[in-house]
Amino acid sequence: MVVVEKAYQHIWKLFEEIPDPEIPVLSILDLGIVRDISSEGKTLVITITPTYSGCPAMNQFEDDIVAKLKEINIVDVRIKMTYDPPWTTDWINEEARQRLEDYGIAPPIKGTEDKGVLFKERVKNVRCPVCKSTNTEVISQFGSTACKALYRCEDCLEPFDYFKCI
Repeated sequence: MVVVEKAYQHIWKLFEEIPDPEIPVLSILDLGIVRDISSEGKTLVITITPTYSGCPAMNQFEDDIVAKLKEINIVDVRIKMTYDPPWTTDWINEEARQRLEDYGIAPPIKGTEDKGVLFKERVKNVRCPVCKSTNTEVISQFGSTACKALYRCEDCLEPFDYFKCI
């Protein structure tokens, strides 16, 4: 059993090397989409949770997981999708949130959701990743990818992406 646990730990570590194709400063582990590593007979089962329905990166994640495992000669792999519990931006770890901000993307506000936009309300305290001001405004709920909204800082006037809360 100890050998299996060490192998799984090695695989978890390898997954840190798989970037999000849309946000390359984040790995699949940073996002929290890898939920479990197990086996069924000789088949390695990787359980993942989609970030949201229709996310175009999910197929790439699956391909990248299989390719990464092939690098260490694991070829009998099954990717299992689980939707319960549903993915939330609260699963993004703190280090990843800081990397997002350093990269120029405002990280999602922890413990909130962007439902206010449905009622024309402003998301509270979206901090500009450039000057750190919270005097910001939504330009568009549709940013450079579906998971981001476009904002502008009213102080430094820089546009920036905000990783939407789910």
